Amino acid sequence: MQTVLTIATSGPGLHEFTREVVRWVGMRGGGGGDGLLTLFVRHTSCSLLIQENADPEVQTDLAEFFHRLVPPADDPSMGYLRHTHEGPDDMPAHIKAVMMPVSITIPVSSGRLMLGTWQGIYIFEHRSGNHLREVAAHLALG
Repeated sequence: MQTVLTIATSGPGLHEFTREVVRWVGMRGGGGGDGLLTLFVRHTSCSLLIQENADPEVQTDLAEFFHRLVPPADDPSMGYLRHTHEGPDDMPAHIKAVMMPVSITIPVSSGRLMLGTWQGIYIFEHRSGNHLREVAAHLALG
């Protein structure tokens, strides 16, 4: 079973979409099946993460860490970049995306995601502005 989930993001940072995934898996795996869910983001300037969803400071700190690690192209330390015609956030977004996963696999047991208590599913948006991100989902139940 496959679908494409569309997730709206509003600038850099982590955008949780666990509920959307849980809802879709519940509709498909309602019979209590076991298997695997694979998620794949269909873009080159954002990433997929499983991360803590209890304390929002975790998401803020992660976003700040990666902003400091890979600042915008107009930062003097990034003067070596050549791909800048799409704005100062574009090439740094591509760099961040190669540092983090673009696909994740989650076990499914009895029709439910086997996420830990404090785990959520996130798009880590690396670009400024609003975007609609597509995440392909594939649910394989045995």
